[in-house]
Amino acid sequence: MNEVAPIKQQLPAQIEADSLPHNIEAEQQLLGAILTNNDVYDRISSLVKAEHFYDPVHSRIFEIASARIQKNALASPVTLKAFLEDDMGLKELGGPSYLARLAGAAISSFAARDYAQMLYDLAVRRELIGLGRDISARAAKVDVASEPKEQIIEAEQRLYKLGEQGVAERGFQSFLKAVTEAVNSANAAYQRDGGLAGTSTGLIDLDKKLGGLHPSDLLILAGRPSMGKTSLATNIAFNVAKAYKRGPLHDGGEGAVEGGVVGFFSLEMSAEQLAARILSEASEVPSEQIRRGDMTEQEFRRFVEAAKSLEACPLYIDDTPALPISQVAARARRLKRTHGLDVLIIDYLQLLKGTGKGENRVNEVSEITQGLKAIAKELNIPVIALSQLSRQVESREDKRPQLSDLRESGSIEQDADVVMFVYRDEYYKEREKPGDHELEKMAQWQSVMESVHGKAEVIIGKQRHGPIGSVELSFEGRFTRFGNLAKAWQEGPDNGY
Repeated sequence: MNEVAPIKQQLPAQIEADSLPHNIEAEQQLLGAILTNNDVYDRISSLVKAEHFYDPVHSRIFEIASARIQKNALASPVTLKAFLEDDMGLKELGGPSYLARLAGAAISSFAARDYAQMLYDLAVRRELIGLGRDISARAAKVDVASEPKEQIIEAEQRLYKLGEQGVAERGFQSFLKAVTEAVNSANAAYQRDGGLAGTSTGLIDLDKKLGGLHPSDLLILAGRPSMGKTSLATNIAFNVAKAYKRGPLHDGGEGAVEGGVVGFFSLEMSAEQLAARILSEASEVPSEQIRRGDMTEQEFRRFVEAAKSLEACPLYIDDTPALPISQVAARARRLKRTHGLDVLIIDYLQLLKGTGKGENRVNEVSEITQGLKAIAKELNIPVIALSQLSRQVESREDKRPQLSDLRESGSIEQDADVVMFVYRDEYYKEREKPGDHELEKMAQWQSVMESVHGKAEVIIGKQRHGPIGSVELSFEGRFTRFGNLAKAWQEGPDNGY
């Protein structure tokens, strides 16, 4: 059996790099096993990625081989030769004949998993060494612009990435890898019978318009006070957490196959008040009765039963007031690392703080929205941030909100992937009630009230990946609950609950 000579690169600039932990022979054996038997790839694909290989040539060989195997095409020295003939790194190792030597020197495939684990561990060690050096160098350099607190948060962020992905810095990735991930996402949607590419909100019409909640998206949910922003956010949080089911994912790992783990930053209400709202919705006991303790025995029994059924719900609430955006990111990372995290909700954006001294609120809000978008991308989850609207809505005859009403900064509209507005016509019509002596106007008002009673609209003013428009929902103020609106042409009384 011909052994593949280990690659030795002793250029002066690389002597320090060669002292980093690596095992070229293990990389050669693993690649040889894959090129000899493509079934080996399925056993190691969830553990090792191209970036875990120390030698860049080996990394490129693995990337092309994995792309072919995922398309059910053969990956062998002969088929890979066409893709790597012009590779300068491979030419230094002897050209395409190196691929044949890899396959010829491969040991039996049963040890492939052990080699894969070894390569992953060595890659993590190299990243840890690099990360440690960076942290040490930055801490040693005393700089006014670089606060120790910021350095700790940045170090935690990079350690989180390393723990999650086995690499601390992503950098550039090939188009081949990006295309593979896009196909996997489309396949996941297709497997759900052409349903949703993202996590379901539990509201059918809203899901149809959005295609669910997509990973790495920032969604802004805005509205004037009393429109029901927080109610809609808690409804979505409850629906997602209630539907949570864990199982195997397409990338070989484990995670939420339905619903998800929800993190809720409640900067306005306490965790207890938020829990009472969710329990009101689940038990169908009005929230004001829960607050006063004014319940019948039957209602109290329903309330307790709902509380018991929701004990295991993966919904985590943080009610710390006036959080800086950097702390939101750090706490979200910690939650994902300890319990998992599939959807993050912030109530509401204007109560967050930036890192500046607050002399320019527009810049601060801009920093916050950019930070929220960064969290969505880094943790690969949808982030829903609630937002206030300016008072100019009230001065218009048509009170339906629009993008220009977003308060304090145009960056909210700019950074968001989706901007939604909650609007309840009933709220405004109630305040237009005529005097009891105006019989004709009273009759007209009652007719209008009947048509808008129990209805709400979610107006999608911006959507990067889909259509804009309006979605009608039902709204039960007593239970602070939004639901699917049963249309006149739909049969049966069931509206989704």
